[in-house]
Amino acid sequence: MVATKDVIKGAGALTPDSPLLYTYKSLSKGAVIAVVLATAAIIMLALSASFAVFKKLSNLKKEKNNLDQISSSITKSSLNYKYEILEKATDYFNSSRQIGQGGSGSVFKGILPNGNVVAVKRLVFNNRQWVDEFFNEVNLISGIEHNNLVKLLGCSIEGPESLLVYEYFPNKSLDQFLFENSRTQILNWKQRFNIIRGTAEGLAYLHQGTKKRIIHRDIKSSNVLLDDNLSPKIADFGLARCFAADKTHLSTGIAGTLGYMAPEYLIRGQLTDKADVYSFGVLVLEIVTGRRNNVIRE
Repeated sequence: MVATKDVIKGAGALTPDSPLLYTYKSLSKGAVIAVVLATAAIIMLALSASFAVFKKLSNLKKEKNNLDQISSSITKSSLNYKYEILEKATDYFNSSRQIGQGGSGSVFKGILPNGNVVAVKRLVFNNRQWVDEFFNEVNLISGIEHNNLVKLLGCSIEGPESLLVYEYFPNKSLDQFLFENSRTQILNWKQRFNIIRGTAEGLAYLHQGTKKRIIHRDIKSSNVLLDDNLSPKIADFGLARCFAADKTHLSTGIAGTLGYMAPEYLIRGQLTDKADVYSFGVLVLEIVTGRRNNVIRE
């Protein structure tokens, strides 16, 4: 019987010191560690995702509250226009009333019930950036007045799209006087000089005449309107930014029109009033030569 036990033991029965049992224990320990690590990783990913979603929702809620506050203040102010009134004033945005087209929307001629003629900018928002630009424009220029800046008369935020209301200029924009083949009037040198000087005075007011320096960021011929006397009016403040006088620059995202943007701003994203000065210099060259700056000629 003892011999039989010895034979069985010698045949490979499992003992505490058996290599096979040691390997089994090692594999079990490794599997447990793998499961624990995988579970921990999944939990960490879930927590990270939850935190990101929570932060995103918090930011959206904060932005919504800010926009709601601004919307409420606009609705209660003299800037507010009823959407229905502006809709009728433009003949329900009839294409025959359209007087301009930009990257952020179309501009229509409107006749209010009191007979006043206005320009209505129709903005169809499809992203957060355009919403920000709308309120940015309202906040920046609703409180400033200058002979060479387009005056914002009001806005509407109650309808399916938001509307901006400006004073109306029948002569439209400078680019149509400079570049359109169908133009009926050629600007003489005195008129060109007056346009250059008036635009410079408007920019100087933005940079030095307000409590905070305002940088337009999109000075170009299509954003300079002309009144009955061909006096220039700087328009479209959707991309404008302001910063305190004690700051040397503002770090911001790149925005503007290629061909008018200062190289240092385009490369580094550091915004100063010199960005507008560069754009103004390009505009002066266009006024003097009568040629677009960003058109390749053979």
